[in-house]
Amino acid sequence: MITVKRKDKQAMRLLSVAASDAKLRIPYTEATLRRIFAPIFLLTIVLFMAGCPSSKSNQNFNQGMKAEQMHDYDTALAYYQKALALHPSDAEYQIRVGQLKFEASQYHLEQGNKFLANGNLTMALAEFQKTKSVDPSNEAADQQIQRTLNLIAVQQGAPAPSTAAPGPDADLLNLPPQLKPLSIEPINLKMTNDARVVFETVGKLAGLSVIFDPDFAQNSKKITVELPNVTLEQALDAVSLEAKAFWKPVTSGIILVAPDQPQKRRDLDDEVVRTFYLSNTLTSQDITEIVTGLRQLLDLKRLQQVNAQNAIVIRDTPDKLMLAARIIDNIDKARPEVLIQVDVLEARLDNMNQLGILPGQSVALAFTPRTSVQPNGGTSSTTSSTSTTTTSSTANQITLNNLAHLSSADYSITLPGAEATALLTDTGTKIIEDPEVRVSDGQQAKLRIGDKVPIATGSFQAGVGVATTGVNPLVNTQFQYQDVGVNIDVTPRVHPDNEISLKLKIEVSSVTGQSNLGGIEQPIISQRTVEHEVRLREGESSILGGLMSHTVNKSLNGWPGFANIPIFNYLFAQHMDEVQDDDVLIVITPRIIRMPAITAENLASIATGTDTNVRIYREQFENPASPATPAGATGAPAAAPVIPSGSFAQPRPTTPGVNTIPSQPGLAPPSAAAGSQSPSMALQFQPANMNMHPGDTATIGLEVQNVQDLFSIPLLVQYNPAVIQIDDVRNGGFLSGGTQDIAIVHNVDQQHGQAIISATRQPGTPGVSGSGTLLGLVIRAVAPGNSSVQIVQVNARDSQQRDLPLSAGTATVLVK
Repeated sequence: MITVKRKDKQAMRLLSVAASDAKLRIPYTEATLRRIFAPIFLLTIVLFMAGCPSSKSNQNFNQGMKAEQMHDYDTALAYYQKALALHPSDAEYQIRVGQLKFEASQYHLEQGNKFLANGNLTMALAEFQKTKSVDPSNEAADQQIQRTLNLIAVQQGAPAPSTAAPGPDADLLNLPPQLKPLSIEPINLKMTNDARVVFETVGKLAGLSVIFDPDFAQNSKKITVELPNVTLEQALDAVSLEAKAFWKPVTSGIILVAPDQPQKRRDLDDEVVRTFYLSNTLTSQDITEIVTGLRQLLDLKRLQQVNAQNAIVIRDTPDKLMLAARIIDNIDKARPEVLIQVDVLEARLDNMNQLGILPGQSVALAFTPRTSVQPNGGTSSTTSSTSTTTTSSTANQITLNNLAHLSSADYSITLPGAEATALLTDTGTKIIEDPEVRVSDGQQAKLRIGDKVPIATGSFQAGVGVATTGVNPLVNTQFQYQDVGVNIDVTPRVHPDNEISLKLKIEVSSVTGQSNLGGIEQPIISQRTVEHEVRLREGESSILGGLMSHTVNKSLNGWPGFANIPIFNYLFAQHMDEVQDDDVLIVITPRIIRMPAITAENLASIATGTDTNVRIYREQFENPASPATPAGATGAPAAAPVIPSGSFAQPRPTTPGVNTIPSQPGLAPPSAAAGSQSPSMALQFQPANMNMHPGDTATIGLEVQNVQDLFSIPLLVQYNPAVIQIDDVRNGGFLSGGTQDIAIVHNVDQQHGQAIISATRQPGTPGVSGSGTLLGLVIRAVAPGNSSVQIVQVNARDSQQRDLPLSAGTATVLVK
């Protein structure tokens, strides 16, 4: 608060009075000036401090604009937010903050996508998180953050995190049951027997159970098969072709055989539902074309097009879905794009010269006689007096007998005038256009550069109350607008050899004058149009239109004879010279900026079975075991393969010499180690240790303990073929129950030291429970050494074809 003393107030009052009086002079002392300017100085400081926030906000705003020009969006946003905090009601600051939030979030999102494409997941995650911090409403950032976290988890070997809660269908299988045979060893079989027996034999060689459709069981016939060194799937397909049947997995260890009939396939073939999301369709018509093609190629009956999600939902067999996925992957490609450069050059020049003196070309003669002639040849005269007036009239005609009385006062002649013209009109028009248009393959692009010119079109309508006289019809004038300038319509088609076919129409037009039609000024439009199809190489220029026109018009108007006299002709005639020059050049150059993404895999063919049985085939792989390094010697058991149910091809092995077979989603991997199974039921060798000499033969018993309802037991035995050999497999009596015959099938690979053995009870009989000797292995000593005999895989099942967990022991054979 500022306090002014009484003396100071009196001094200031005196000072103001002195200032109002120009004649008054007051000597100002230093003390007086201090007392005068101190309050003013304090008031200035207060006002300056009150204006500091405004100055500070302007400074922040200017700094933000500088940072924005340098594309430093984070810094610019920080400055704008500071300015807005000082002046929250400033509309310009609010607009800048909102715009910079969008710019900064998009910038970080683009940077994150670049890092993600290059495989730098850490930097990509950081950029996506910045996007989310700048703009919390950016849903794309949330999606990319989740995607990056999943990729990081997979890269570190951990399961991908899932934000979705497990639903009631979390335990559903993605695919039908897949076969899990004990080995991928080739099958060698030659036999002539009933088709049922042949199927059962092939199944037992692979440790599988075979069940039959009732119609096939009743009509089974005798067949002859010879299977030299084939895989399990090839063997089943060959026997099915011979027996006119087809097979399908029921579980991982059971196959069903049924007659190969269309109705049976519809009744028994498993179906899968899958949704395919399309990435490169522009319109619903594109999706319809894909759907129509899939229906015609694969005979799909359950197929739904979802335009809202750019998706196709298909329900059919796994083989058809595999082929549909292959076709969709081949054709769902980003369309090629073309950048079309059009150069339009037009130069128009109009010259008109009018020069000369045009004299009058007609003379007007008018008679004005002093005495008018009456019709009867008399004249009229007027006599007046003070009392009466008498008027007599004659006709305004000249008769022949009066011609002699005519003088120069009785007629008048109007001489013509002359018009001198000196006019020069020079009009020049230049149009230079260099437009560029980017268009997708097969799509039409339209480019309009210029103006819309109104053109009148009139229609006449009768006026209201036409019955009354004096009412004119009404005229209703309508206008249409025409594009004047450079108009381009182009549709490109990109070919794989970097050539482009163009269907185009280019029009160059301009208003060159006006014409009065029916009282309305109508524009005169000059037009140059090119419409055709051409095929060019990428970057090749083509001149589509090159038109040069030169028009000369000359006219002469004057007195005959005098107009042709040299030099004097300009005094008696008017000369007009008009010259029109028009040059038009149109050049087009197409450039490919995106090529068709067609790979060698898209061009590769794929086997699709027969017309009535659409299916796919898989590549077969060699046995990973090597004679030089037998699996039994190294102690590394061979992994059992997963054979799909005639649906999906196995991928190529990634490591030479190793058969890499991934587990299918929703399926448990095949059992490989006995230690992971329940110890309550077990298999063990008796005796567990045996000493032999080269050439000796002995039998090792395979005993089962504490089993319940054992029906079949396929197993894979591994040993060292350089030390011992398995010559035979005998029935131990436990599985037969002492009263029934059992089917024992064995396939021994002496070279690799592997034996596939399967023992199965008769169909329709219950399983066996308890403990006892299952099989007897006849072993022959080959050379001195030590060899272990171990069961590397066992797929025991009960009478309901459910798996029985069995642990397996190991026997040791020492050959001295």
